[in-house]
Amino acid sequence: MRKSKYDAIIKRLTQRAVFTAHEAHEAGIPPRMLAHFCKKGLIERISRGIYKGGAAPIDIDFQWEDLFLVAMSIPHGVICLISALSYYGLTDQIMREFWIAVPHALKSPKRPKTRIIRMRNIDLGQTEITVGKDRLKMFDRERTVVDAFRHLSHEIAIKALQEYLKQRESKPNLNKLLKYAKKLRVNIYPYVMALTT
Repeated sequence: MRKSKYDAIIKRLTQRAVFTAHEAHEAGIPPRMLAHFCKKGLIERISRGIYKGGAAPIDIDFQWEDLFLVAMSIPHGVICLISALSYYGLTDQIMREFWIAVPHALKSPKRPKTRIIRMRNIDLGQTEITVGKDRLKMFDRERTVVDAFRHLSHEIAIKALQEYLKQRESKPNLNKLLKYAKKLRVNIYPYVMALTT
């Protein structure tokens, strides 16, 4: 079999869970070769301009695989709202699309089945989860609950707060929750009082 001058570059890229066409181009691989490597099964096209490396060991629960791959493809993205509520078990809403927050100053990237929310204070409550060799950004449970009051219906937000207060495996941190609410200018104190007294 004839060796391609791109073999070494594509081998490096396939070690990553996700890479973009732009990153491949910067590494020296033209678009036509990406199509060629897809046909050979070395990489998989997840969406327009986003590729999954076939050799990358991805230890992801199947339920979350698509969400995590989309999140990995958005460099400054943070998993938020319905996606984060689902991950933490704070909602019974079905995740019909992936919710990703990006810094307010950035242009919203386009991804299929993805809702991009531009947010200020994006560092507040940001945490990381490890997926194989990669690290993904996600808002912690407290920020996610507060954001539910900011961006989702009252019904979803109150249900998320109820579930947050009931969870036993990770004890609620009311001080942190109320601190975030104050910082983000959301008055959730009456709901917290009603559900904790």
